[in-house]
Amino acid sequence: MAPTFDPWRAYVVAAEVSMATQASADSLGVLRAQRLAALLASAAAHSPRYRHVLKGCDPATVRLEDLPVSHKAELMGDFEGWVTDPTLTLHGLRRFIADPANIGADFLGRYTVWESSGSTGEPAIFVQDAKAMAVYDALEALRRPQLRPLERLLDPWSLNERIAFVGAIEGHFASTVSVERLGRLQPGLSQRLHGISFLQPLDRLCAELDAFAPTVVATYPSAAVLLAEERQAGRLRAAPREIWAGGETLSSASRAFVRRVFACPVANSYGASEFLSLAFECPLGVLHLNSDWAILESIDAHGRSVQPGHSGATTLLTNLANHLQPLIRYDLGDRVTLLEGACKCGSHLPAIEVLGRDDDTLRLAGACGMPTVKVVPLAISTVLEEEAGLFDFQLVQQGPHDLLLKTRGTGERAAQSLRKARAVLTEFLEGQGAQGIHIHCRGGQSAHYGRSGKIRRVILQPDGARAAS
Repeated sequence: MAPTFDPWRAYVVAAEVSMATQASADSLGVLRAQRLAALLASAAAHSPRYRHVLKGCDPATVRLEDLPVSHKAELMGDFEGWVTDPTLTLHGLRRFIADPANIGADFLGRYTVWESSGSTGEPAIFVQDAKAMAVYDALEALRRPQLRPLERLLDPWSLNERIAFVGAIEGHFASTVSVERLGRLQPGLSQRLHGISFLQPLDRLCAELDAFAPTVVATYPSAAVLLAEERQAGRLRAAPREIWAGGETLSSASRAFVRRVFACPVANSYGASEFLSLAFECPLGVLHLNSDWAILESIDAHGRSVQPGHSGATTLLTNLANHLQPLIRYDLGDRVTLLEGACKCGSHLPAIEVLGRDDDTLRLAGACGMPTVKVVPLAISTVLEEEAGLFDFQLVQQGPHDLLLKTRGTGERAAQSLRKARAVLTEFLEGQGAQGIHIHCRGGQSAHYGRSGKIRRVILQPDGARAAS
């Protein structure tokens, strides 16, 4: 089946995005207010849950900050009451995403579907209609930074580009679905758009990259650093002309290292399963929120608004593009700082800083005489979530052969989950080339939180702390 796409709507939305890109702050504010009122009116009319929440409110005048905060678990627990199309059922969607052949295809002939990772508990399922997809497509096409403007001028349709996405390509995740959907929409592009799994051993990953010879690599910062290390060591020949990173924290040191090794520009972006294209970098390297289609509120631990220039405990998202599955003051769990003042680039889109995930890359002992086995943290999360069904975990590397797998759960059920996770993880790491790895499991354990405020899923334990563990 063809993916969700409406050519006329795509054209109209692209024109709106193009005009708003250079709009004044006042014009952006008017657009935002109009779209918020439309979202609230639609939610009140068609979502049973929000009909109750918004009862007695005027969508045109109610203050967003007066509405309740929503959380993933409660929304998923009331899925049929949350969505605005009664034909959408959680059972039907789960059956759809259980089949890998459906990645990038539509659902019920009109919807695009993906799931989040379980980084803050059980994963959620997100459904997009043609309008929401048109917004994400336009933002990606028109606001992603042009890293090679002269080449883009000579090749405006990117006909000479070969784009590789390095990630978890076997699941219904937002990035994977987006790549597959693009290939379905443009069959001629499929030969120049290639997904490469980071779940395979690193030498095979590098060989697949070398064979494809991408001009662009899109991946996560931790994977970009790992690939740069392989190229520096002479084990990767691929020489992309630009690298797109997102999904984790990209430190200035990591960016500089990747840029130096590959001798190409590196662009960072910020997105989520809940809103695919939240922010892109300007030419000065500052992230700008797409505030004409998304509202972010930084709040403290008591739910109070945090002033620009200060980081809160979490961030609330209101998605103005998706009326099908209203996300209104939704707790993202990220820590986002809205910066004070205007950016020197001249854009009136708000400048932000994001503290994303900062998990560590495992570096394990390989077979005798073999190099150290390196495994990116998102590969670990994917394996434990998808194959073992373990979402509440923290993996601590205590040495080249020793790992500690922790969960906050207790009792026999938690013990069974840990045993299954240990077996799955052992098999996966052996497949990566790691040898003699011992995985110790513990239930009822507290977890370490990173600067982002989220649990760090994969961490290297400092030497001084190992004795106490």
